[in-house]
Parts: sequence; C-alpha cells; structure tokens
Amino acid sequence: MDQAKKKELKILACKVRMGIIEGVFNAKSGHPGGSLSIADVMTYLYFEEMNIDPANPKWEDRDRLVLSKGHTAPALYAAMAHRGFFPVEELKTLRKSDSRLQGHPSMKYLDGVDMSTGSLGQGISAAVGMALGAKLSGKDFRVYAPLGDGEIQEGQVWEAAMFAGNKNLDNLVAIVDNNNLQIDGTVEEVNSPYPIKEKFEAFGWNVVEICGHCFTQIEEAFNAAKATKGKPTAIIIKSVKGKGVSFMEDKCDWHGAAPNAEQYEIAMAELKAALAELEA
Repeated sequence: MDQAKKKELKILACKVRMGIIEGVFNAKSGHPGGSLSIADVMTYLYFEEMNIDPANPKWEDRDRLVLSKGHTAPALYAAMAHRGFFPVEELKTLRKSDSRLQGHPSMKYLDGVDMSTGSLGQGISAAVGMALGAKLSGKDFRVYAPLGDGEIQEGQVWEAAMFAGNKNLDNLVAIVDNNNLQIDGTVEEVNSPYPIKEKFEAFGWNVVEICGHCFTQIEEAFNAAKATKGKPTAIIIKSVKGKGVSFMEDKCDWHGAAPNAEQYEIAMAELKAALAELEA
C-alpha cells in the first residue's frame, strides 16, 4: 500500500471514529469501546475491500457484511455514512425512536444493512448461510463477518465455524476483534477463548493474525484471504478497545457507556487534532 492511500485511509478512519463518538454522545448510550477498536478494519472494508454500491444497496451481486458483534453498530453506521449510504449528519440520531440507526443494525430500517444482528453468536451463522448460498447459486460475492473476542465464547460461533470449514467456504471471512476486553473484564477472566488461532485452524480455517490498526497489515490479510482457496479465512486483529480516545483506550468501562458533555469535548478535541495532523 502506498503512502498516499494509507494516509487517505487513516483520515477516513479518524472521521469514522468522530462519527462513533458523535452518535453515542447524542444517544446518551451505546458501545464506543468496541466500535473504536474495529474502526480501522471497518474503514478498510467499506472503502477498499468490499464490492458495494451505496446508490444501489440491494444490488444482488454485492459483497455482504454481517456485523456479528452487532452492539458496535456505531462503527458500521459511521463507515456507511462516510461511504455515502446516508448523510453523515444523521449519525446524531443514533438510537432515537424514529431513527434508521437503531442500537443494533436492522435490515428493516436501513438499506445497506445485510443482516439484523445483536444477539451474539448468531451473525456468523447468518454469514455462513450467505456464503453457502453464494456457492450454491454460482455467485462470486464475498461475505465478511466481524466478531468480538468475547462473542466467540458463544457455542454457536463454533458450530458455524465447523460448518464453514467442512463446506470449504473460501468466500467467507470472519474478523475477530481481539481487544481482550468485554463488558465484565478481560476475556481471560470471564471465559477465556484462547488460543483463538488454533481453534479456527482445528475447524479447517485459514488464519491470519495482524495488528488491527495497521493498514498495511490489514490489506495484506484481506489479500491473503482472497488468495486462499478451499478454506474460509479468520483474520484475528489485535486491537485496542477505545482506540483513538485516550481516556477510553484499554478500559472495559467504555464497553457500553456514553461520554458526558465534558468527555465528549475532550474526545472530539483529540480526534480533531489527530485529523488535522493527518491532513497537514
């Protein structure tokens, strides 16, 4: 990846993070920590990786994204808004009763959402079904499913992983956001899913481990997934919960809490300063 492209993606990711904070602050509720940790990957997916058309969100041959960690909808919405699916200003309506941007993604309200998610573990199963459907229909679209590392404590995840490996679904990519924190503490303290890499490999997956905030590594991982035949790919991203906002970073307290007015100003000031530096 050349430096100009990397800079462009970093700028977009910063704007996505600002959209996350804007939405959660205005909603007075939501999940900023895991949204911020996945922001770089979501930026790459929507601006580089996925074959999509915001003007035709129901295009039959589009790539699909199933946000299995559905509580991080603020990251999905911010990426979609900046990609042109709806106005960026609408991010301020997050979780309002009359908004298209509900607390978890809903196909009923927002075109461009490929699956309603929120009950942890179910999204990856839906993604597996979509990938199998593409194979059976002779379609070449790809399916992407971001999961949380706490989410993979759910047994349904491994049923889906077993099936995907057995059916050689090489058009499926799971992205495990390994920020090592969930609502009640570290994933080891709650119910350790480690070793993650070896578990997916045991179910017949190709596995790539990367830094979730390095666009060069992100690009290489998705390219490796496309080059892998006969196996689904799991990309395990080592990430920082709350990435980009100093007082939220690596703090499980920010899994599901909204900033107050003072915290909002601090967070936005930090992100605006980072954006200004990137754009200089």
